[in-house]
Amino acid sequence: MKTREFDPSELISSQDDVISLLEDAFASQDSAYIANALGIVARAKGISTIAKETGLNRSQLYKSLSKDGNPTAKTLIEVLKSFGLILTVRKAESV
Repeated sequence: MKTREFDPSELISSQDDVISLLEDAFASQDSAYIANALGIVARAKGISTIAKETGLNRSQLYKSLSKDGNPTAKTLIEVLKSFGLILTVRKAESV
C-alpha cells in the first residue's frame, strides 16, 4: 500500500475555512503557526496563482510561508490581499 504525506491544504474549500484557520493562527500569536497557516491557504489556492496576484517570487513564497518561514510585512499584506482579506489591528483584551 502506497501512502502519501497529509496536506491540510486539501481541506480548505471555502472562504470560511480560510478565515477560521487564519483567525486561529493569529489568535495564537505563534509566528511559526501563522506563517504555516498562510502557506496552507496559499497551497490550497495555488502558489503560482498567489505569486502572480502578488508579484512575489513563487519559491520565496514557499520559503516564507512555511513552519520555519518569516514573511515580511509586505509579503503578509500582499498574501492576505490575494486571499480577499486585510490585516487589521484591535486593542488587546485585558489579561
